Amino acid sequence: MHPADILDENKRLISAVDYYFLEEDGGRFKATFPFRPYFFVATKKEYEREVASFLTKKFSGKIASVESVYKEDLDLANHLVGLKRTYLKLSFLSVEDLTKVKREINPAVTKNKEREKSSEAYTTMFSSYLTGEDSKTNSKKMVDQMDNLMDIREYDVPYHVRVSIDLKINVGHWYSVRGRGSLPVEILPREDLVDRPDPVVLAFDIETTKLPLKFPDSATDQIIMISYMIDGQGYLITNREIVSQDVEDFEYTPRPEFEGPFIIFNEPDEVTLIRRFFDHVLDVRPHIFVTYNGDMFDWPFVEARAALHGLDMSREIGYQKDIQGEYKSRPSIHMDCLRWVKRDSYLPVGSQGLKAVAKAKLRYNPVEMDPEDMCRMASEEPQVLSNYSVSDAVATYYLYMKYVHPFIFALCTIIPMEPDEVLRKGSGTLCEALLMVQAYHANIIFPNKQMAVFNKLTEDGHVLDSETYVGGHVEALESGVFRADLPCRFRMVPEAFQNLIDKVHKTMKHAIEEEEKIPMDTVTNLDEVCTDIIERLAMLRDCPNRLENPIIYHLDVAAMYPNIILTNRLQVLNESL
Repeated sequence: MHPADILDENKRLISAVDYYFLEEDGGRFKATFPFRPYFFVATKKEYEREVASFLTKKFSGKIASVESVYKEDLDLANHLVGLKRTYLKLSFLSVEDLTKVKREINPAVTKNKEREKSSEAYTTMFSSYLTGEDSKTNSKKMVDQMDNLMDIREYDVPYHVRVSIDLKINVGHWYSVRGRGSLPVEILPREDLVDRPDPVVLAFDIETTKLPLKFPDSATDQIIMISYMIDGQGYLITNREIVSQDVEDFEYTPRPEFEGPFIIFNEPDEVTLIRRFFDHVLDVRPHIFVTYNGDMFDWPFVEARAALHGLDMSREIGYQKDIQGEYKSRPSIHMDCLRWVKRDSYLPVGSQGLKAVAKAKLRYNPVEMDPEDMCRMASEEPQVLSNYSVSDAVATYYLYMKYVHPFIFALCTIIPMEPDEVLRKGSGTLCEALLMVQAYHANIIFPNKQMAVFNKLTEDGHVLDSETYVGGHVEALESGVFRADLPCRFRMVPEAFQNLIDKVHKTMKHAIEEEEKIPMDTVTNLDEVCTDIIERLAMLRDCPNRLENPIIYHLDVAAMYPNIILTNRLQVLNESL
């Protein structure tokens, strides 16, 4: 699903969503569903009608409709008793109109909030006493009703996410789609269909030339081979300008369940190699493209080499780089397995290469080769290089089919995003989307995201670089299960403990005076405590290789919270199915 713009019967540009459907018999079609984007604003109490009239006039031609709605607001102090807050729902014909209006309303809301914070109750009361009027009467005399706007909500929800939440349309479900002339398309869920579809999946990998001890450069290096698998059938395209002889069809099956029969196309040069790949893609029209680090290497390299030969990859097969630097297409999906490995595999940083992942997840030893030997192998042992090339395609394809595909599309059934986003977004963002779905259907207004305060100062006046670890990325040093009653081997560095011993008194003094704010002259047992710490550190320094039960100090529940919610939600979904 992708946002789109269409013309209505009055030739006005309106926003819609393009939904790309896969039929039961393997066919495909696109349905465009128009939907008015919207957001909510809150006003001062009992000023909704005046503000609604004002906004309708001020933004005439941009706001399509204004209506009052009652929403549960978790920011209300007594929301648990069932009290609801009145919001104005501003609907628009297009996302562009919404953005323009939001840009004018947002600063006014921010200014009004700051004014409310700075004003105190007694100021209002004293003013009313002197003038004999209440603040409500004064406010109604104001010409600019923008001063009565107190909040703006749900203005930053992505358009296609907004539509999916409201209409309960998720990737991964079956639907009945009916077109009725000029009327909007009717999309109805099919609860009776639970079988998983069988999309066409293409996983590919490329091998390139390179200078000694250099990373491949698409400006000067060429593609030697493109290996790919389509629904279990393998293909290998070779560049005979570099490969010394024709390669015959062969089979690469590392395990019985991972079959890899390969058909070989020996092409005379690089441009015909790329042309053959593009033609095969157009012939098969895969629903899903699979790579491993394809966003950073495979797609950019193929695009650059194709452009060098006068081929436009975006015009040929529809793939191009978006503003996030990710390669995507409208009618198909690009799944970069490296994103799943980094976020969901729980493999340590040093084990996130394709070969290491194949060993850990697919349980076989893939073909390994020194990158410095590739060019030599292309001329001396092309069959060996071919085995290496296809091994990457096999590993990528079966890693996707076994782990990534069922996991991502299961998440898509509950998260209102397209698969590319579900694969690439952080677990916190996915959890937020899931909570938005639940909030909307419970008639709860979404809370605004917390905004970071820039140039925040410390107590001594220095600019604070970072206040929290929000946005940080935690890497696993070692994967496995650790328990306090199972001994583990520890190998420590004696020099580090000696450094700690040398700084014991300085560290204790800083902790007492700076952190705890306790005068040193009130401490009576400093030497005793320091001696005890030094003895413990010296024991670790003198015996660095140890076999001991680990002490589990801290489990960061906050970091795991999004994953816990998603996992439990999926478990409930699977049990219901």
